[in-house]
Amino acid sequence: MNKNNKNFLANGVMLNAYPDSIGKNLNDLVTLLEKKELINTFSYCYLLPTFFNSDLDRGFSIIDYNLNEDLVSNEDLKALKNLSIQLKFDIVLNHLSVASPQFKDLLENGEKSIYKDFFINWNDFWKNHGKLNEEKIVIPYQNYLEKLFMRKSGLPILKVPFPDGTEKPYWNTFYQEITYKKFTKDDFLSIDKISERQKIFICKKINNAIEKKTAIETIDFEENNYLKENILQIIQKNKHFLGQMDVNAKSELVWDFYEETLQKLKTFGCKILRLDAFAYLHKEVGETNFFNKPGTWHYLERIQQIASKNDLIVLPEIHAEYGLHLHDEVAQKGYYFYDFFLPGLLIHTLETKNNVALIHWINEIVTKKYNTINMLGCHDGIPILDLKGKEFNYKYQNGLLKDSEIDDLMDIIIKRGGRIKNLYDASGKKLSYYQINATFFSALGEDEQKLLLARAIQLFMPGIPQVWYLDLFAGKNDYEAADKAGNGGHKEINRTTISMEEIEKSMAKSVVSKQLQMIQLRNNLSAFSGQINYENATKEILKITWKNKSSFATLNANIINNSFSISYKEKNIKNTLNF
Repeated sequence: MNKNNKNFLANGVMLNAYPDSIGKNLNDLVTLLEKKELINTFSYCYLLPTFFNSDLDRGFSIIDYNLNEDLVSNEDLKALKNLSIQLKFDIVLNHLSVASPQFKDLLENGEKSIYKDFFINWNDFWKNHGKLNEEKIVIPYQNYLEKLFMRKSGLPILKVPFPDGTEKPYWNTFYQEITYKKFTKDDFLSIDKISERQKIFICKKINNAIEKKTAIETIDFEENNYLKENILQIIQKNKHFLGQMDVNAKSELVWDFYEETLQKLKTFGCKILRLDAFAYLHKEVGETNFFNKPGTWHYLERIQQIASKNDLIVLPEIHAEYGLHLHDEVAQKGYYFYDFFLPGLLIHTLETKNNVALIHWINEIVTKKYNTINMLGCHDGIPILDLKGKEFNYKYQNGLLKDSEIDDLMDIIIKRGGRIKNLYDASGKKLSYYQINATFFSALGEDEQKLLLARAIQLFMPGIPQVWYLDLFAGKNDYEAADKAGNGGHKEINRTTISMEEIEKSMAKSVVSKQLQMIQLRNNLSAFSGQINYENATKEILKITWKNKSSFATLNANIINNSFSISYKEKNIKNTLNF
């Protein structure tokens, strides 16, 4: 990619946060960035999609792409522009909320809705390619099922109740949430010839299952089981559901929606467009539902064309095993990609006191001229799947780490409180681990020196460094938030909101001020717009130098004791910082 064209990002550091990660809203985050300690610290800001109107998965279930006025104002956007901070937003390509105008129209008008084909009716998609089960859901034939890639246990569907009383299964790859109100005996008046005692017993059974989040269908009503069908019908009429409904990219209405959305994001000041879950967008009978080819490439190129018209830089988000080399294919087509390999490699490097795997990855980035955005922590988990070899074959020549090294990495983070996220097949059987949810600080054993060294290495890596707000303030695992969020709420362990009062106290901490000092150097030194040179004299010593004409910046790190120094020269002024 030509560094002089409009599709290249200038040197700088990116802050990553929700609009309400710091304080109560985006205005509080702006207030922080306006503090003298943070002026010229960040060139970019990645604001997660609670920036828009959403209802599930902390923003990634989009209702519409209008400003969430509870958290964001146009004045906030003007203030960020005055700080010369460029913005990065998500477009969630694969799905929209059931509360979106499009899905609500479908629910209201059914077959007569103009959005009838905007979403994917599971049974229509698999018609003639499977058999109906007792619940009137098409189960694809085994040769099709075994190609499906699941992000949750079971089939990727949500049964949606329509006004005519029917329930229809719609494709739902990611999150769904079904809730029930507590029942009283009056809810069962329509069932003839049952006593008050029976009604009270039935209510107790149901409400106990709701409280314990037990599957409603598995309730044993004991001597009242002969009424179970009637009871379940009443329960289903009183359920409330949320879901991220997969869109049908074969519909031109979907592409009209993308056109409109990208134009809107440009008006908000968007510079970088992260394509969330884009690899799941293209679906074809007989093909995998994750990055099938050539369909995924065709869709990506079509999005790129819309983005180019709006002067947006596209960043495809893709989690896949290193051994599949999808990252390489994405890079060869001229796109930036997320360096999801770095977080796990850094923890491995610091825990094993061995930089060989890290140097191997740096060498690949440099020699293949990848354009990346890297990170320590983020709104998601610490990637583990990405370090693997091809198709769950963990041989070292295929992956960035050996299978035993990945296992050791997982054990370390889990023992420090991390929570694992897995992948499943269509039957609900676990296929593989996916990621571990933890703050990066807790994953490092809450060792401040390790966090500082990890940050220094990240800042000297090729690519644009993205800084998760909680890492900056050495945030610890939030077990209470993860537990409160219930099933699927593991990500909340690393999404704690920090109050403005807590920010003020944290600014005085050494681990915060030293990170800010390093970030400011990375954001402003001209050396980082030049060339990188890295040395691997021993597995315990890491040396990385950036040079641009007479300016330079050098990281010297001792992996054994985690001590390091940063030497730099800018405008004939030399300095060395020891950590």
